[in-house]
Amino acid sequence: MEGEEFAVGSFLSIKTTLGEEIDGQIITFDRPSNILVIQEGSKTGPRRNVRLLKANYIKEFSLLGQAEDPLDLKKCYVDLSSVQAREESAIRQAEIEAERIGVGVTSEAQSIFDSLSKTLPVRWDMTAIVVMNEVRVSSPYLPENVIGGTPAANDRVKKVLEFERKRLHVRNPGQ
Repeated sequence: MEGEEFAVGSFLSIKTTLGEEIDGQIITFDRPSNILVIQEGSKTGPRRNVRLLKANYIKEFSLLGQAEDPLDLKKCYVDLSSVQAREESAIRQAEIEAERIGVGVTSEAQSIFDSLSKTLPVRWDMTAIVVMNEVRVSSPYLPENVIGGTPAANDRVKKVLEFERKRLHVRNPGQ
């Protein structure tokens, strides 16, 4: 996959080894990393989809045509505030997802947490699951390990926990 086929500005139709089909214009090809940067489609304007593709995953391609450099600075700009907002949003989402992963807990405990989180607001406090900010479930995460909260909240958590443990046991016998 060498030579002028990967010249900046070339329009290619690409089939990947994963069965994906991509049509787009080459922005650049980085030989050391073997990465092809493609602007998908023939869309012009301020919003474009740019893709990085490892050339090893190209099964076949055909040259559709040639045009000018797609990064002509008179026509192309990056909206930094939009990029920063997307980055901040992705970081916030990653932090939220990271908080949902228990540290130093068994896979069964994580499964119970994940199951409880589908119906109730939960968070980790070290290795204890805190439900509705008032009820705590400690290891080994059985109904008798549920403490705190109002009697109604405590009973609700016990019932949901019993149900979720039964479901997990049916899904994963032997646990």
